[in-house]
Amino acid sequence: MAGAGAAVLGLLLLLGSPGGSTGPPRDSLREELLLSPLPSGDLAATFQFRARWDSELHREGVSHYRLFPKALGQLISKYLVRELHLSLTQGFWRTRTWGQPYLQAPAGAELWVWFQDSVTDVDKAWKELSNILSGIFCASLNFIDSTNTVTPTASFKPLGLANVTDHHLLRYAVLPREVVCTENLTPWKKLLPCGSKAGLAVLLKAERLFHSSYHSQAVHIRPICRDASCLSVSWELRQTLTVVFDTFSVGQGKRDWSLFKMFSRTVTEACPLASESKIYVDISSKTQENELLEVTPLPLSVHEAPVQGDRRTYAVYDLLSPSLFNVSRSLNVQLKWKRPQDSLDLSTPVLHAQRYVSGYGLQTGEISTLIYNTHPYRAFPVILLETVPWYLRLYVHTLVITTKGKENKPSYIHYQPAQDRRRPHLLEMLIQLPANSVTKITIQFERALLKWTEYTPDPNHGFYVSPSVLSALVPSVIAMKAEDAEQNPLFTSLFPSSDGSSYFVRLYTEPLLVNLPTPDFSMPYNVICLTCTVVAVCYGSFYNLLTRTFHVEEPSRGGLAKRLANIIRKVRGVPPL
Repeated sequence: MAGAGAAVLGLLLLLGSPGGSTGPPRDSLREELLLSPLPSGDLAATFQFRARWDSELHREGVSHYRLFPKALGQLISKYLVRELHLSLTQGFWRTRTWGQPYLQAPAGAELWVWFQDSVTDVDKAWKELSNILSGIFCASLNFIDSTNTVTPTASFKPLGLANVTDHHLLRYAVLPREVVCTENLTPWKKLLPCGSKAGLAVLLKAERLFHSSYHSQAVHIRPICRDASCLSVSWELRQTLTVVFDTFSVGQGKRDWSLFKMFSRTVTEACPLASESKIYVDISSKTQENELLEVTPLPLSVHEAPVQGDRRTYAVYDLLSPSLFNVSRSLNVQLKWKRPQDSLDLSTPVLHAQRYVSGYGLQTGEISTLIYNTHPYRAFPVILLETVPWYLRLYVHTLVITTKGKENKPSYIHYQPAQDRRRPHLLEMLIQLPANSVTKITIQFERALLKWTEYTPDPNHGFYVSPSVLSALVPSVIAMKAEDAEQNPLFTSLFPSSDGSSYFVRLYTEPLLVNLPTPDFSMPYNVICLTCTVVAVCYGSFYNLLTRTFHVEEPSRGGLAKRLANIIRKVRGVPPL
């Protein structure tokens, strides 16, 4: 019996190790929470969970999954995916009042995928992949088709270990009308190794997350270098979730906040499977005069990192440190402001943009995009991506780009005209933004008349147009040194900077809501009601005449009452009845 027990234990140990080996695990998990007070008085909470797997899914026959979700791993292997980026967002990030976002996403659903070179039919793989992701995340990604899919040539370069120049392997689509709810959050949390039972994921309470000004959840899958020599490839799954709370209204006029006030929960432990679990609190304002911020409990350490061209200071709480939970069993980080809100000035981001529709009537219109460069002395280029549905027929000859009252000719332009009911318009331009300037881009369009079966159930609400995408290397205020990504926080490593003098920024404008010529759908309803009424009356009368049985009744002589009445009438000299 002892020998049999030892054999069973050895078999369990063999099966419990990845790949059937007893060496160190080939996968790791890092979880991180960044709490950033925004200039407007709101609070941004950014969760990041990174699962790294030292495995080549395209070459090895992988059958055992430990931290990496099996559903996504099999998806990568079957459809030969090089990179996958999916975001589901409710709300719009207000760049002018909230500052530059760490990870911005457009309103609705966004999906862009790079495929391997060995994929023969990219469109078929793209369609099947979007349908499967629709089932995994309970989203409407199955509505992605050729009418809202484009292939950019300059935007959306790979973020991982790849130097791909064949843009035909890229597919990009946006569903701006997608509504994000708890049915999308639940499958997202199930992909986490610890679920929502332990670690930072216990704060992901749907009731609090969706009672916010902005909510965005995303999944990023990409190949990365396994070590410094970059001879082997590892796969990285990064799940991010960004929430913006209006602390000024919730706190009854105060900007003070705490974990319990925001999430109705506190942190009690780290995820047992995580090799690193930390909470970062942005206390950069504390380094200014009179120390504006007061953080409790006192952080175990302070970390300085160059983020988006500026050096920021963060209070660090390491959940794996034994001394963190010595005093209390739970961690409730609190922040208090020593000054009122009016004493702080809103800092304008270096790069921000806005977009709107102008014109009158339902025949023609104009799309205008304003791009702001507030840097006092540095000019830099920006790549603008415009995706316009086919039912807005663009007049490319009306494209006008002006900066400071002068024409600004793009150094690169790529335009793919739309085809009715087959593909949208695609316009990409490389525009130089002078220092301290506003660049205006306008283009006119004509509205098409759809078939009556192509209108949505609420046609008078309007039709959504995907937001513009801006990609740029923004000049940095400070010199940034190249550091090891494994040692830096996760929120600084998704878009690594190859040049210390600039940092990469990707921004999205507002989605547009355009009205199209809409027929009076009440007229068919009136015709149907009138026709049904006439048919019912005529057919009912005709049917009644055909089916009714007629009987001839003989006139009765009358009863006793009639006889008495005739006797009385005869006596009075009145004719009888």
